[in-house]
Amino acid sequence: MSGFRVPPSHGSISSWDDYPVHQVAETVRHVASSDRNFYDRYYFNCHANDGRAFLVVGLGQYPNLAVQDAFACVVVGDQHEVVRASRRLGDRMDTSVGPLRVEVLEPLVRLRVVCEPTDDSPVSFDLEWQGSTPAFEEPRQYIRRHGRVLFDTMRLAQTGRWTGSLTTAEGTFDVEPDSWWGTRDRSWGVRPVGEEEPAGVRTEGQMTGMWNYAPMQFDDHSILYILNELDGAPDAPVERELEEAVRIWHDPTREPEWLGRPEHACELRPGTRWVERSTLSFPEAPGGGFSVTVEPLLDCWLMHGTGYGIDPDWRHGMWQGDLVVQSRHLDYSESADTLFGLCDQVARFTQHGGPRDGAVGHGLHEFFFIGGFGRYGLRDWDPAP
Repeated sequence: MSGFRVPPSHGSISSWDDYPVHQVAETVRHVASSDRNFYDRYYFNCHANDGRAFLVVGLGQYPNLAVQDAFACVVVGDQHEVVRASRRLGDRMDTSVGPLRVEVLEPLVRLRVVCEPTDDSPVSFDLEWQGSTPAFEEPRQYIRRHGRVLFDTMRLAQTGRWTGSLTTAEGTFDVEPDSWWGTRDRSWGVRPVGEEEPAGVRTEGQMTGMWNYAPMQFDDHSILYILNELDGAPDAPVERELEEAVRIWHDPTREPEWLGRPEHACELRPGTRWVERSTLSFPEAPGGGFSVTVEPLLDCWLMHGTGYGIDPDWRHGMWQGDLVVQSRHLDYSESADTLFGLCDQVARFTQHGGPRDGAVGHGLHEFFFIGGFGRYGLRDWDPAP
C-alpha cells in the first residue's frame, strides 16, 4: 500500500471526522437539527481606539443549505467598503471563502483573519487576534413564535487586541495591539438565514423591541452587556427575552463577576433611530453600583452589503453558486436617508462610581430598534417620534 493516498472525502466524510468531536450519530458534515436555519459563524471587529477605522468580519457555515459565506466591511470616515464571498460548503474544516479566511492558531486564544487583495476592492488585511479575556459562554438565546423556534443559539464572546496591517482606499494602517482593540464571538444554532421564507402568521419578524450589545474593554477587565428588551404597554412590567451583564478580569485566575440587572438610557438623534449617546447602569453590581457613559466615535451600518438581511440578493446562507466574490461601496454622506438597521459603533466607555470610577475603555456599541419602542417614542417602523 506504499504511496496509496485516500481521496480527501468519500460521501459526507471530511477531515473533521478523524477527530473525536462527534455529538450525534452522523458525520460532522451533518448537524443534529434538520432545520434549514442551522448556522455556525465567526464574528470579529477590529477598531482603532481613536475611531479612525473600523473593520467587521464574518464567516459562516450553513450545513443544511450547503453554503459557506464571508464578508469584510471597513469604514473609514464616511466610506463604507465591503468584500463578500460565497461558495458551496464542502469540508467544514476549510474556513476560507474566496479571498477571505479564518485560521485558528491557538483555540480560544489566538486566531488569524485574512482578506487577500482582489481586483475590484481596495480592502485587504492580514491580522492576528490575541484574546484579552478568557472566552466566555454567553446566555442561550431562545425565541419561539407561533409554535416555531426562530432562535436557539449558543455563543462565546471574547475581547482582545490586534496585530498586523489593514489596507483601505485611504491607505494602509499599521495595526498595533496597544491601540487596536476589538471583540469577537462564535455563535451556532438556529436563527433565520438564507432566502426569505413565506411569513404566514409570523409577520412580526424575527425579533422585536430593542437590541443592545456592548462588549467593552478596559486596562484590566472587560464588561459584556447584552439586552433584548421588548416594547410593552406604558404601565406594564418591562419584558426582556435576553439580558446579561458581567465583568471579566483579564487575569484568568479571577472569577467573572455578575453585575445584576442592567439598565439603559439612550439619547437618539431627533427624527432618527440613531443613538448619539447612551448611559448603561449596573445598580446591583458587587462593590457598589456604577454607570458607564457610551460615546460613539464611528458608525458601521452593518446591514448594508454584508448579508444581515437588508439586501434581497445577498443574505447569510443564500445560495449564490459554487464561488462568487463581490464588492460594494457606500458613501454615508450621500446615503443618509437609506442608513437603516443594525448599527455597530466604535465607542469610548467611561465608568462613573463603583470600584473602577473614572476608568476609560473602548469597544463595540451595537443597537437596533426593531419596530416600535415606546420608551424612546418609536412607533412601528416610523423613523422617529
